[in-house]
Amino acid sequence: MVKKESKKKEVSKKLSASNSSGSWAFPLKDVVSAINITYDDYIRTLTPRLKLVDQFLVFLVVLGILQFIYVLLIGNFPFNAFLGGFISCVGQFVLTVSLRLQYNLDTTNTSEEEIASKDTDSDSIAKTEELSGSESKLTSQVTPERAFGDYIFASLILHFTVYHFIN
Repeated sequence: MVKKESKKKEVSKKLSASNSSGSWAFPLKDVVSAINITYDDYIRTLTPRLKLVDQFLVFLVVLGILQFIYVLLIGNFPFNAFLGGFISCVGQFVLTVSLRLQYNLDTTNTSEEEIASKDTDSDSIAKTEELSGSESKLTSQVTPERAFGDYIFASLILHFTVYHFIN
């Protein structure tokens, strides 16, 4: 019995010593600092259109979580209604992420430039230029208006299908 108490005291002394030395404080400060830098960069560099799309994505995630919590707490009597609503949230999320990726052309251009700057071999530079030329042809064919039109059309098909699934 005395041994158990002494072991407990030793463990509690070690825990209090490790907590008082602040070993957890430094990684926590680094994580908070990284989050603040990322958030500041996000606010400073993103266009209002992409911020609006991101807010809609957050809304869809929250709505899907609320529907799932409702089913867990209250029940899923009209199960097809739950499935229709949840599939609608997930499908709209996927379509909106696709729209966001098509709007965000700056990241594709910078990544191509970074790839080209990292390659120093002349053959790899020629291959990169060929690839980036074909990629730029593909991205230049899809205008933001066309991407939004495709998004609206796909959303209508999704919600028409969900409406008929609910019955």
